[in-house]
Amino acid sequence: MELGWLVCGTAVLLLLHVLMELSPAVNFALRIGFYCLLCLVSSALAAAACLLVNGGRTVKNMRIIKAVVKTFKYFFGLRFEVKGLENFEVEGPAVIVSNHQSILDMMGLMEILPDNCVQVGKKELMYTGTVGLIIYLGGVIFINRKSTSSAKIVMAEVAKTMATENLKVWVYPEGTRNCTGDLLPFKKGAFHLAVQAQVPVIPVVYSSFTTFYNPKTKLFTSGKIKVEVLPPIETKGLTSDDVTDLTDRCFGTMRETLFRLSGRPSEAKDSS
Repeated sequence: MELGWLVCGTAVLLLLHVLMELSPAVNFALRIGFYCLLCLVSSALAAAACLLVNGGRTVKNMRIIKAVVKTFKYFFGLRFEVKGLENFEVEGPAVIVSNHQSILDMMGLMEILPDNCVQVGKKELMYTGTVGLIIYLGGVIFINRKSTSSAKIVMAEVAKTMATENLKVWVYPEGTRNCTGDLLPFKKGAFHLAVQAQVPVIPVVYSSFTTFYNPKTKLFTSGKIKVEVLPPIETKGLTSDDVTDLTDRCFGTMRETLFRLSGRPSEAKDSS
């Protein structure tokens, strides 16, 4: 009986391997399925560790979450090449902004996440099972993207919390995932927050995933991700009247860097 199960199991694994080799769609579905399962199981284990070590919701839990998620890259053959981490070493709070490409962004985030840093995310993430639980325990700040007034109130509270708890806040200014190899127009919330709190903006750029990950073509293979933390942009003395210029300046710098990291220098030149 045991031998029969072993043979059946081996046959299933071989069949899946063959299908993955022959069909990009099957390969993509299986890898995404495994990624989601890994997130759910790891979140449950990390949540237990967070509750035992820190007792509840706190940014300190991000150290545990970071240690767990940093192992994911080995399962998917992803490599990170990181430059500019010294630019995180600013005194006091800061607003960190980065491009947002896919569900794989969590791996890139945790690869370089500085201490005392929380993310701003959509409220719907709270209802994603153990993943929602772990990001709640990590201190993620949830906003209702459908309610502008609610989001403004939350961001005003964030500005106060940043100052009192000496926190850095990580925001995706595109507002949604974008796996096109370019940037979507930036929403201004992060830049209003930085100006209101009079803290620097630190841009972070990840190279395009399109060479190894593309949901439209069912591509998901191993690959290298280049990450660059750019020098802080000061906001001291700026007012709400300067937010548009600050947003545009940051967008231009990040877009040029995205093209350079992704091996598209001619487009970076054309966009300047």
